[in-house]
Amino acid sequence: MNKNSKIYVAGHTGLVGSAMMRALAGRGYKNIITAEIDELDLRRQKDTEDFFAKKRPEYVFLAAAKVGGILANSTYTAEFIYDNLMIAANIINSSYKSGVKKLLNLGSSCIYPRLCPQPMKEEYLLTGKLEPTNEPYAVAKISAIKLCHYYCRQYGADFISVMPTNLYGPGDNFNLETGHLPAALIRKFYLAERLAAEDFSSIKKDILAYKLGFKLDGKAALQSKSSIVSCLRKLGIDRDRVTLWGSGKVYREFLFVDDLARAGVFLMEKYCHEDIGEFLNIGLGKDTTIRRLAEIIRKIVGFKGEIAWDCSKPDGMPKKLLDISRIKKLGWRPSLTLEQGFTKTIEWFKSAHAPQG
Repeated sequence: MNKNSKIYVAGHTGLVGSAMMRALAGRGYKNIITAEIDELDLRRQKDTEDFFAKKRPEYVFLAAAKVGGILANSTYTAEFIYDNLMIAANIINSSYKSGVKKLLNLGSSCIYPRLCPQPMKEEYLLTGKLEPTNEPYAVAKISAIKLCHYYCRQYGADFISVMPTNLYGPGDNFNLETGHLPAALIRKFYLAERLAAEDFSSIKKDILAYKLGFKLDGKAALQSKSSIVSCLRKLGIDRDRVTLWGSGKVYREFLFVDDLARAGVFLMEKYCHEDIGEFLNIGLGKDTTIRRLAEIIRKIVGFKGEIAWDCSKPDGMPKKLLDISRIKKLGWRPSLTLEQGFTKTIEWFKSAHAPQG
């Protein structure tokens, strides 16, 4: 890529896409193409092909996806597999047909088997059964990897895939029903901390901005202080306690999203499919228990209450740690620790998405 290359970022408003936009701007790329969701439905083949034929991007970052945590994945199973299959197939095929020079496909570490050896190496793909709670999403992401691989093999395309670990950062989805774990934890502890401070003005603004999910009526919650307290309690949020799903004993790896974006631009600038192979893992290289993660976030947010665990809820995979030795050999390493990344994210959340009242 050169600084004047025409680059299309699919999913530019999401967590990963917005980070890619920041990374590209930071590297001096100026000719960036985007399309709002109401302008272009990437699930529609003709619309996607027409967009590529008209815009003629030279490089593509495939960051568009329907994403969510355990609850969203296990609730909206058909949507998760259909939407993600269609988005990937349409973008990859349209990229080939319109002569895109290079494409970066962003996947997810959920592609690996539930009981995968740790740390998870790229060659462990399809060696065992997937985690049931996110199988639809994983199947779609595996399909996207294979699409890119076979377009390279049959047509000589330069389409590369990367598999990031669990991500967090500015621009995340903080909806308690559809968001990922880190964003949900941040919001829960924030609401509990504001409740302890009796800052109902900030809580109201938060509910209006993000809704409550779980089919709770946000408008009803806003009727009075007592209704706010009652509604938040149903979500496991109280002034002196936050209740979280699962045992908290499972291990997860988390990467600050701007580190992923930096890795993506690095690979697009320097490496091709032949260098990378079918796909590359991108992660922090270290994991932690959900209990420790919750304590880190609680401390940074400033919540003084206790944490309770609802063991009747699912944990998901017992451990998920990526082997990142291959990308490290190419010259990339993460720049932020867990504490540094969450400090940045929580500062952003408080200032930009949870205005104080």
